[in-house]
Amino acid sequence: MSNTTERTSAVENDEAWSRWRDEWSIRADTIYLNHGSFGPTPNSVRECQLNWQHQLANQPMDFFVRKYEPAWLAARERLARFVDTAADNLVFVENATAAMNVVANSFALKSGDEVLLTDHEYGAVFRIWQRACQQTQGTAVITARLPQVIESEQQVVDAIFNAATPRTRLLVVSHVTSPTAIILPIERICREARRRGIAVCVDGPHAPAQVPLSLGTLSCDFYTASLHKWVSAPLGSGFLFVAPPWHSRVEVPQLSWGRIPPSKPSAWWDEFVWSGTRDPSAYLATEAAIDLLEHQVGLSAFRDRTHSLVRYARERIVDLTGRAPSTPDSEHWYGSMVSLPLPPGDASALQKMLWQDHRIEVPIVEHNGQRSIRVSCHLYNRRADINLLVENLKVALRQGR
Repeated sequence: MSNTTERTSAVENDEAWSRWRDEWSIRADTIYLNHGSFGPTPNSVRECQLNWQHQLANQPMDFFVRKYEPAWLAARERLARFVDTAADNLVFVENATAAMNVVANSFALKSGDEVLLTDHEYGAVFRIWQRACQQTQGTAVITARLPQVIESEQQVVDAIFNAATPRTRLLVVSHVTSPTAIILPIERICREARRRGIAVCVDGPHAPAQVPLSLGTLSCDFYTASLHKWVSAPLGSGFLFVAPPWHSRVEVPQLSWGRIPPSKPSAWWDEFVWSGTRDPSAYLATEAAIDLLEHQVGLSAFRDRTHSLVRYARERIVDLTGRAPSTPDSEHWYGSMVSLPLPPGDASALQKMLWQDHRIEVPIVEHNGQRSIRVSCHLYNRRADINLLVENLKVALRQGR
């Protein structure tokens, strides 16, 4: 048996991965195939968060005055190594949406400017930039339409920049698209934007852990991300990356002390350390989540395992529907989640039926007139979950659902 065959067999062996399933407390009656929306937190990471919460509850003064700031800085340092950038380029925020709002509030638009997004961006991101443009007269959000069938990176790059004009000041683009689960060629997109003098904000809530990420080499100006998705840190943990030329222009959304007195804010990131009294345990537990995936599981093993599951889902659902996916069958284009076209019908009704009748949690979305199913897999999933989904989906589609 070749090394490649042995590796493939190990990745696809549900029994070999069963011990990691025990790291999660997914309800016994639930088939959870939606880690991409709200990723459940592993038990060991929840215990880490609870430990921080106990320290806060048992002695708030000791926690906030003596322990919190060093712990925040240590967690940020660990995150910086994980995403390959200097720690001073990062701050913790609650999620990618919070980070995107910081960028929108900090990026000074003037009359005549355009902000370019693709038609695969997350709905909340559109709303954020539409409001930013409404607040500055003479500015506008422009939408680039990506090809319905993608065959090459150049197709994507051309589609985006064919929509750019001399007035385009900022490109806001997903690393991994939310409605369609496509890994975009973000390095090439950023390089082309830089060549044209267009600033780039990458919306990356689905990228950390699902795909390799090096902010030290990615030539973007801003990067927004959630850590409660594929990293599986607690809900309420995300980050904002700001490239050094933009540090002085960042506006903190909630002004407070910044640093723990008697320290005073001096760097841009200082203002994000203390934004008022809150439970920061989700930030502090990110170290445990990163260590679990990076050192105990192994990032390559995690990606191989989860990709093998969604590739299996892709094969089975394509066989069922006969409808071709929008991207080639490659980990270059999809990672731990995949979006697949379904016959026309009521998306919300089908999703509701799969949950109410079969306790299968999976999103059915409507995007650009196409009904699709987006399947996300993490270490607690197995092929049996996919089989149950396909069996019940088959019945539903035969019934005209």
